[in-house]
Amino acid sequence: MKQQDHWEIREAMKRTGVLKEGHFILSSGRHSARYMQCAQLLQHPAEAEEAGRAIASLFRDAKVDVVVGPALGGVIIAHETARALGVRCLFAERKEGTMTLRRGFTIQPGERVLLVEDVVTTGGSVQEVAKLVEALNGKVVGIGSIVDRSKGQTPFQVPFRSLLEFTMETHAPNDCPLCKEGIPVEKPGSRHSVNA
Repeated sequence: MKQQDHWEIREAMKRTGVLKEGHFILSSGRHSARYMQCAQLLQHPAEAEEAGRAIASLFRDAKVDVVVGPALGGVIIAHETARALGVRCLFAERKEGTMTLRRGFTIQPGERVLLVEDVVTTGGSVQEVAKLVEALNGKVVGIGSIVDRSKGQTPFQVPFRSLLEFTMETHAPNDCPLCKEGIPVEKPGSRHSVNA
């Protein structure tokens, strides 16, 4: 992809096939006929760079020292956002079910931290990373994402900004019309749900 004169998230998502149609089990355990696979966008370095720049532009006033993303979905977009801001990038990963910093990553007391994720639905993973940062005496100054699917229902106490708000219908597993129709189900996410 050559450098775009004006990069736009909706067009980029169409170009890269982010929105999938079918029958999916989401990370929350709920079912849906649609799924957003941002990895399809992020596999293209030029698209990932533009998305990172766009998120960084939403937080230029936050005086960020370090960007942290939850593995796996937040790793690439956190890196590209950090690059655009000219700061370090870390990622948190699960160890025995708990988000932690590994690989020698550290946050210094008082460092201003921007959390970045690909898709925010309930905000659970990002909230876990926020608690980790606070336990290390870092200061979470904002949360950014490519897609906001939360319908304004996040638990965040800091500014949350996204490139795109997107709503899709979901169903409890025991009340899923797609299951009743016998449509084969896929589980595309990276996190295993106890409800699935």
